[in-house]
Amino acid sequence: MCHQSVGLIAREIEARGIPTLSLTSALSITRAANPPRAAFVDFPLGRTAGKPNEPEQQRAMLRDALGAFAKLTTPGSVLSLPYRWAEDDAWKDGVMRPGNDRSGATGGSGDNRAERNAEPQYQCETDRVLAEQRFEADGCPTCVFLPEGASA
Repeated sequence: MCHQSVGLIAREIEARGIPTLSLTSALSITRAANPPRAAFVDFPLGRTAGKPNEPEQQRAMLRDALGAFAKLTTPGSVLSLPYRWAEDDAWKDGVMRPGNDRSGATGGSGDNRAERNAEPQYQCETDRVLAEQRFEADGCPTCVFLPEGASA
């Protein structure tokens, strides 16, 4: 699940009286989504709960993350956990820099996704047509921030 969605869901759950904690590996996104409280670990995306096949580390990270309930008293606070993915930050070179193809041959991550922009993007023309028809018929209850008359 994406970090932004988790932050938004956490805020809604907290508003209903249930304390939440987000465990995150994307600090800038988490700060933007502003969950009630979060524990940050500087690990690759998809590895937020620890290294594969290292259950002791995973349990320790979970214990430390849950400790944030007692430590974080200001809404929006983030606790940085002391765990490291590797001895140095060289692992970030392969996952943080975009490359030209998914093979990573350029030395980057191989991330060839399109840049984000304000225009909706669809898998195919049929998806676009269906989305626009749905929006015209029912509006979009999740698009509360769209200006009046804007299309989804």
